[in-house]
Amino acid sequence: MSEVETAPLIAILDYGIGNLRSAQKGFERVGADVHLTSDSGLIAEAAGVVLPGVGHFGACMRELRAAKLDDLACSVIESGVPFLGICIGMQMLFEGSEEAPDVRGLGVLPGQALLLPDGLPRPQMQWNQLNIQRDGSPLLAGIKDRSWMYFVHSYAVETEPDLVVATCEYGINVTAMVEKGSLWATQFHPEKSGELGRAFAENFYRQVIAQ
Repeated sequence: MSEVETAPLIAILDYGIGNLRSAQKGFERVGADVHLTSDSGLIAEAAGVVLPGVGHFGACMRELRAAKLDDLACSVIESGVPFLGICIGMQMLFEGSEEAPDVRGLGVLPGQALLLPDGLPRPQMQWNQLNIQRDGSPLLAGIKDRSWMYFVHSYAVETEPDLVVATCEYGINVTAMVEKGSLWATQFHPEKSGELGRAFAENFYRQVIAQ
């Protein structure tokens, strides 16, 4: 059998919103077998799952629920399958967001996404440096403190310090990455972050292969 045939599957949750294809391409570049899918059976069998997201928190959550992928995402996370949330996909893992106070998040992690303070350009749309808060995250293997990643967001997660792996400075300390077991989430976009973003994707793929 070929390497492609035996490669473990990464499922990108397709809930019909945002540029989900860019996330797919990011993982294809590291040799992963990647499917952009809303098929519950395929997602349940996947060796790794990615929840991307861009745009409005409320719209993303409504579409995720309309696609009946919200409970499935929670089940996948609970099962211990490697799971990665990106940008709004990160914020959706928490309890909610000031952007849509009447819309519940997935509530997998404690905390809220809060609007970046007045006086700061919103969105933060730029390269920014990671301040690594905790050593040993497998997804940051080979990625040094003060490495540059690409951010596009107007809201930032406030959560328990023990979950925070990295921050960036943008007028305040912005939560850039969180980790809990086999669940990771980033406010930055690995697929837009050049060679370091590729290294990050490779590290996630290694976790998928190793499970």
